[in-house]
Amino acid sequence: MYVRDAKNREEVWLLDHIESMGLDDTAFRSRDYVVAIDEVSGEKAGFGRIRVHKVDAEHEDERAEVCELTSIGVLEGWRGQGVGAHIIERLVEYAGDEGFDTVYSLTGESAYLAQFGFRRINEKQLPEPLQERLSEKRDRTDPDAVPLEVEIDRFQMPNRLREAFKQASEQREEDGTDETAEDFGIDPDTATYKYDTGR
Repeated sequence: MYVRDAKNREEVWLLDHIESMGLDDTAFRSRDYVVAIDEVSGEKAGFGRIRVHKVDAEHEDERAEVCELTSIGVLEGWRGQGVGAHIIERLVEYAGDEGFDTVYSLTGESAYLAQFGFRRINEKQLPEPLQERLSEKRDRTDPDAVPLEVEIDRFQMPNRLREAFKQASEQREEDGTDETAEDFGIDPDTATYKYDTGR
């Protein structure tokens, strides 16, 4: 299992899963995403995004951008195996590589992100574009969203999630696909069949 940058050709796949999971697709750009891939099967297991927002810098030496961790999704068969954790780790690394000191997230999943060092902050502490974004997100996709932040150098990956990710494999449910006559609205006690031999 590994996490890599999304490719342009994965745009439709990303949008389909973002929609089916009810995630935020505002200002969608596939190049902002990373995708978790199973190296054995080549199957995609999950995805996530870092979104960069412009801010008005009061001083020339201030950074005029902030970054937001958003739209983290793990496909059902891959959940509970550290896939989401590694997507988050890769995105935080990306933010650090781009020179950001802090990553923000606006989510109703604050307990999940807390294990990585994210902490809840007051809405008034959010940079201005993220205050507006929080309001939009609550209206559109996540009514329980709260503001969180983590300093890049304080991000931590729990060991149990690192180990789970090394062993991750798709968990397919046994779906009992043995179809019966009743599945097609046929009463088996009264039905006759085209090739019924009468035995």
